[in-house]
Amino acid sequence: MSYKAHDTAIIDEGAQIGDGSRIWHWVHICAGAKIGKKCSLGQNVFVGNNVIIGNNVKIQNNVSVYDNVTLEDDVFCGPSMVFTNVYNPRSAVTRKDEYKDTLVKQGATIGANATIVCGIVIGRFAFVAAGAVITKDVPDYALMAGVPARQIGWMSEFGERLDLPLEGEHDSSCINTGAVYRLAGGIVRKIL
Repeated sequence: MSYKAHDTAIIDEGAQIGDGSRIWHWVHICAGAKIGKKCSLGQNVFVGNNVIIGNNVKIQNNVSVYDNVTLEDDVFCGPSMVFTNVYNPRSAVTRKDEYKDTLVKQGATIGANATIVCGIVIGRFAFVAAGAVITKDVPDYALMAGVPARQIGWMSEFGERLDLPLEGEHDSSCINTGAVYRLAGGIVRKIL
């Protein structure tokens, strides 16, 4: 494997890291972690044992990816955003057998300081605004903001807000790529 890791990084024996990935200062990757190709893990990132990270994933500084989190290809995790893996933690109660799975699908973005409560799915190319708290599943292409987060719009794969209402049947084009997206039945799909 040919990846680059800073001298201060701790990579436990058994961790799998894909070609072209970059591991920066003070990162800790546990033995059971699986990390794809061309990923970037910023300063002070922690990756647990039961974690799968796809290809071309960007994890910014101060993010902990705990057990039972899966990040598909092209996911962006902003600085200091937070994943959880137990819904009701207590210091005096051991709940390692109660970890809940969290899945972040292809191309999704999670903004700085956002919190992802465990046991949810964030859809393809969804966009979670900085500081948002996600407590339920997020649809593909949804733009989420607030505490707790609610959907405030739709995003293109390029990362631009689409001119679509939250409901109804409408089409909108990405202003950068010209790709057309259709809203129908509460679901957005890229059609061209």
